[in-house]
Amino acid sequence: MITVITSFQLPKPITREEARSLFLSTAPKYRGVTGLLRKCYILSEDGSAGGGIYLWNSRAEAEAMYTENWRTLAREKYGADPSVTYFESPVVVDNVTHEILSDE
Repeated sequence: MITVITSFQLPKPITREEARSLFLSTAPKYRGVTGLLRKCYILSEDGSAGGGIYLWNSRAEAEAMYTENWRTLAREKYGADPSVTYFESPVVVDNVTHEILSDE
C-alpha cells in the first residue's frame, strides 16, 4: 500500500468552515476511484495550509490520480501549486474495521 500526502500553501488563511465547504465541493470526485482506499482532507491550525492524506492500493493507482490535470484543478480551486509525496505503507491499523492490513 502507498500513502500520499498532498499539501499546498493557501494565498490567505481560511477558517475551518471555509475549508470544510471547499473540501466538500471536491470530495465526490474521489468516490469510487480505483485503488483509493481512503482520503482525509487536512487543514493547518492557522488555516494557511491544506492538503490531503490518501491511502492507495498501489503506487501505479496513485500516480494515475496526480496528473497535470489534477494539479491544474487543485491550483484553480485552492490558488496554490500542490506538492505530492509518496510513502510506502506496509502495515495499516484500522480501528474502524478492527483490522491490521498488510500489503503481503
